[in-house]
Amino acid sequence: MELFNYALGKNITFVRPPYFIIRGFVGIPNVKYYYVFLFFVYIVSVLGNTAVMAVIYLDHNLRTPKYVAVFNLAFVDLFGSSALVPKVLDIFLFNHNLIPYNDCLTFLFFCYSCLSMQSFNLVALAYDRLVAITYPLHYQAKVTHRFMFSLIASFWIFVIIAVLIAVGLITRLSFCKSVVVNSYFCDHGQIYQLACNDFFPNDVVSFFYPVLIFWIPLVFILLSYLYIGYTLSKLATVHQGMKAFKTCIAHLLLVVIYFTPLLVTFTLMEKIHPNNRILNLSLTSVFPPMLNPIIYVLQTEEIKVSMRKILKIRGGSKITIRKSMKV
Repeated sequence: MELFNYALGKNITFVRPPYFIIRGFVGIPNVKYYYVFLFFVYIVSVLGNTAVMAVIYLDHNLRTPKYVAVFNLAFVDLFGSSALVPKVLDIFLFNHNLIPYNDCLTFLFFCYSCLSMQSFNLVALAYDRLVAITYPLHYQAKVTHRFMFSLIASFWIFVIIAVLIAVGLITRLSFCKSVVVNSYFCDHGQIYQLACNDFFPNDVVSFFYPVLIFWIPLVFILLSYLYIGYTLSKLATVHQGMKAFKTCIAHLLLVVIYFTPLLVTFTLMEKIHPNNRILNLSLTSVFPPMLNPIIYVLQTEEIKVSMRKILKIRGGSKITIRKSMKV
């Protein structure tokens, strides 16, 4: 991180606080019940995403390029929730709201990396649906395992570099005012505004990152579905169009659940009340990871069939063991 500080000159003294204080909600009575609610949502998220990952791993029929993206989505949901919720519970239920400087930046990195990666996962799934419906004869050639792995890997690299730049720019800031962060975690926007030296580069990052990480992926997804709708409108029958579009319902639900609160939060920026920002971001961080596996299980026939098959195999093996024990 010294690279970010070197450009400012060697004679500049940086005031780095030993810790930040995470403030959380302000003026809301019995707010601890909300964090208990987040804990139960987290448990459901862990169980659901672990189940989806296990089904994809155990069923060889699901080892297709599409399910590479679905597996990665479940992994990001699980990893992101585990990076955020246990720490939030420790902060507010056990009153450990003083977080050391380096720990806070690490916390920021993992939270924003996972939150951003969810957006690009939805892009990968949108591309999969676009090619599958508009170019069905070329799907096997265009969407290969190698392509999907490369796409997911490139998204990971971009997100990690982008978030590292944001974290690195914070290390060039001098904090000689307040160390109280008006959020429920080490929130980038709330931290850099506490600095007492020039934070214009951080302002630029906070303006462009929502565009790069949220708006551009959303525009791509919306355009892809406009083209899908145009393609389906040219099909011979309405039944064929509805059958093809049904494969997109789960993905569309994920897009709405994920992007709506995020875009409200990052578009309004300072205009939104800190309590509303905390509510929006916390629900966006925990609800999509909880709902994603539920939506995919309910809406995706392949996963439902795989789960029934795995449960039958496990159930059959238990019956066989019991019979052999009786004999």
